[in-house]
Amino acid sequence: MKYTPRLLKKYNEEVIPALNEQFQYGNMMKVPKLQKICINQGVGAATQDKKLIDVAVEEISQIAGQKAVVVKAKKSVSNFKLREGMPIGVRVTLRQEKMWEFMDRLIAVALPRVRDFRGINDKSFDGRGNYSMGVTEHIIFPEIDLDKVSRITGMDITFVTTAKTDAEAMALLKALGMPFKSKNQ
Repeated sequence: MKYTPRLLKKYNEEVIPALNEQFQYGNMMKVPKLQKICINQGVGAATQDKKLIDVAVEEISQIAGQKAVVVKAKKSVSNFKLREGMPIGVRVTLRQEKMWEFMDRLIAVALPRVRDFRGINDKSFDGRGNYSMGVTEHIIFPEIDLDKVSRITGMDITFVTTAKTDAEAMALLKALGMPFKSKNQ
């Protein structure tokens, strides 16, 4: 028997029928789905200390469960002491099982560990059905060993969906369990 992530099972059994009922899609293939999750971390201080990139790659790889890639500068900017080709960040793109597992861990474990958490902002949609959020402390993920952390960094997480509108994307993410802020707070 093939392993199916818990959130993917929920998507297939609960979310597809709920979205189909809400938006009246004529075809089941029109129901929006999660395509990929992109995790980015800028490491601006890497212009002074090259070891910070290696630490960032290691930490993001642990969080994502997949090897992160180093991002290099495309242009030289003298004010930032930045030359073309210097490593300035890390990124990883998750798809299929790893994407569903990461989203499950994010919703169930990491976000509840955020201090004074009241939900995520519902205004960060891009107009084409994609949602981006920032995480200010990477230590909310249980994969990170607090004793080995030298500096607390943040990251950007983008959820890319096949939804055509922001309303469809928000309905999809809400149905999957994303804790959006309620209007009365």
